[in-house]
Amino acid sequence: MQVWGITHRGAVRQQNQDTFAAQFLEDGKVIALVCDGMGGARAGNVASTMAVELFMQRFIQEAGRCPVEERMRHAAAKANQEIFQRSIYEEDCAGMGTTMVAALAGEEGAVILNEGDSRAYHINSAGIVLITRDHSLVEDLVERGELTREEARTHPHKNLITRALGADPDLLADCFRQPLEPGDYLLLCSDGLSNVVNEQEMLYEVIHGGPPAACPQRLLDIALSRGAPDNVTAVLISR
Repeated sequence: MQVWGITHRGAVRQQNQDTFAAQFLEDGKVIALVCDGMGGARAGNVASTMAVELFMQRFIQEAGRCPVEERMRHAAAKANQEIFQRSIYEEDCAGMGTTMVAALAGEEGAVILNEGDSRAYHINSAGIVLITRDHSLVEDLVERGELTREEARTHPHKNLITRALGADPDLLADCFRQPLEPGDYLLLCSDGLSNVVNEQEMLYEVIHGGPPAACPQRLLDIALSRGAPDNVTAVLISR
């Protein structure tokens, strides 16, 4: 297993409210996550940083104590609870929250958790597949047949999410299992990347664009070349 990541404030925003982390575990697996914070002033940055730190801390503490999906849900729930409490009791943090996409990846496959619209893609030489489902107003409209995928990409409300860590006391995150074969990749990213770089471009850069270690930088460069109106974060995991 190998992992590489990058984050950048983009070309417009004054602050980077995205946060990511990636760590190798003793058994050789990789745990990685991307969080995209929201909230006024510095609150979005506070939420995403708290989410990453609390998730990783709880996840590592529970090693071997419960099944993987439970372990990931417990870690995300802990982060959600702390962010929710802080948003209530600290005026500067009122209304803050964050998306989360997390992956535990090993030779036997991956378990992915998501809340909000940060995404996980499975990529190999056969193509690219979006594993997660956005928790967003636009995604709900697409599923009801009221918008096409192409219309959704440019919809004025595409950034309105329906779920986030810190928004409610109880977390309703989704979990997915994804088989991984040698040569497969997982790409975790914030919407600052997925809103400006399409899936075929992601596929090309991962498989054909050059060394995998430089792929997050290549994807960031594409986003920046298109104005990068939001923070951009990408984490690439290789089997």
